[in-house]
Amino acid sequence: MTERKPPGVPFESWVDKQIRDAQARGEFERLPGAGEPLPAEVDSTYDELWWVKRKMAREGLAVLPPALALRKEAEDALAAAYAAPSERIARKIVEDVNVKIRDMMFKPPPGPPLGKKPYDVEEVVREWRRLRTGVREPEA
Repeated sequence: MTERKPPGVPFESWVDKQIRDAQARGEFERLPGAGEPLPAEVDSTYDELWWVKRKMAREGLAVLPPALALRKEAEDALAAAYAAPSERIARKIVEDVNVKIRDMMFKPPPGPPLGKKPYDVEEVVREWRRLRTGVREPEA
């Protein structure tokens, strides 16, 4: 569309004519997404990285700063330890994540601080036992 709106023609009428002419030429046929609902994005704020976020969501990717990723991993590991089928596996899960937490404590990455300290393996195992039996062990 290279022509300009003629003087004296209302803008709306001119636009309507352009659309009708394009429809007559078939320029709206077989467009990508024709007949499909619009994406359910109701956020009205503009985000210049919208396309990156949409692509990552389609690909099932997520990127967190290292400290936040480890914080999530530590919380998931604790839940996994409580759900472990044996005490040996619960200990292994907690010991493995503690190694990563200690590494990050002594070699902080860029980004927000971790805000986690290594778990007390014995305390986690006591809680694991309590969850299995439903009975609280006496405190030592």
